[in-house]
Amino acid sequence: MTHAILDLVHQVMSSPWLYVALFALALLDGFFPVVPAETSVITAAVFAASGETNLALVIVVAALGACAGDHVSYLIGSRSAGRLRNTKPFVWARDALAERGGLVLVVARYIPGGRTATTLTMGAVRHPLRSFTFFDAIAAGSWAVYSGLIGFFGGMAFENDPIKGLLLGLGIVLSITAVAELVRWLRKRRAARRLPAPSPEPAQTAARR
Repeated sequence: MTHAILDLVHQVMSSPWLYVALFALALLDGFFPVVPAETSVITAAVFAASGETNLALVIVVAALGACAGDHVSYLIGSRSAGRLRNTKPFVWARDALAERGGLVLVVARYIPGGRTATTLTMGAVRHPLRSFTFFDAIAAGSWAVYSGLIGFFGGMAFENDPIKGLLLGLGIVLSITAVAELVRWLRKRRAARRLPAPSPEPAQTAARR
């Protein structure tokens, strides 16, 4: 099936239908991870180097499709969890995602299969939708830029030497992770500063009198 999809992408490479196909593949990849969305985006970006496709449009369409697919996966998770929401594993997952949900979502976008498991779990534990949408936009956007730039600036080179592509993807993930952790730490520190100072114990107050 993968080869058939990629052949179809090649056939519509110079057609406006290419962008519809990229959107659909990125959307399906959100909850059906066997679809070769990333390979299709990289392939379309390779053709952008020769002017047959528009790189910016490829990236935007892929990001929108990925974001939409992740939200479908989130919805599936929220509808299918049922009584499992009160079990210990889900309670643990909910607490972990409440603290680092955004970071987990961004990193999982670069792990095959991990993105679907993460979005399903976030839906199942009812992670706040606003937070999910914010971090998913970062994850989907960075993934689309990463895939597009790999294809545009050296798809063939990375195909012959996949370690370079892996190192580039790892560098992007680590950079995003560092930024997300820094923002989370700063917000936590700011929140701690806003907490009121603890009042003295009644016994200490009485002793002072």
